[in-house]
Amino acid sequence: IILVGAGLIASAGSAMAADSVAKGEKIAGRCVGCHGVAGNSTNPEWPKLAGQSAGYIAKQLADFKSGARKNALMGGQAAGLSTKQMADLGAYYAAQRVTVGAKNEALARKGQNLYRGGNSGTGVAACMACHGPAGEGVPPSYPSVSGQHAKYAAAQLRAFKRGKRANDNKVMAEIAFRMSHEEIDAVAAYMEGLTAR
Repeated sequence: IILVGAGLIASAGSAMAADSVAKGEKIAGRCVGCHGVAGNSTNPEWPKLAGQSAGYIAKQLADFKSGARKNALMGGQAAGLSTKQMADLGAYYAAQRVTVGAKNEALARKGQNLYRGGNSGTGVAACMACHGPAGEGVPPSYPSVSGQHAKYAAAQLRAFKRGKRANDNKVMAEIAFRMSHEEIDAVAAYMEGLTAR
């Protein structure tokens, strides 16, 4: 009886997850123009959402809606979304597979050392400590960075460095503040070529 009950609960959870992904896919139709088909943006200024954790996507949308994360375009897009719709969008994008971009090899080699080992001289922690060895992230707090456009990732690091973005409990702001612009470009190039497992 216990096993049958557990099986019914598991299948109900699976059906709810599939339903959430399907609902998220319908909502995501309005996101394609910027974030691309299945969340794989082709414009390096806009992030890839494919493969990102559901909780992280929902949190960012809530932050755009509340104003905790500032972006005029995304604030407007998130304004009409309910908490359930944000969760559905998160479920949809989490179920997609990110396409890995072409990276700048010379910059990526420099960025690899920083990503994997940090910079003890300036107090920059290794990126993989929070984002994982393959850039897969640690949901929901630490996003996936694998395959992300280098231009977008560098812009976000610079926003943290300048205090223009602060919706992460100050972790990234403190790290990015210590990074040089050259380090930002290098680690962003390295992350663009990472493939999450």
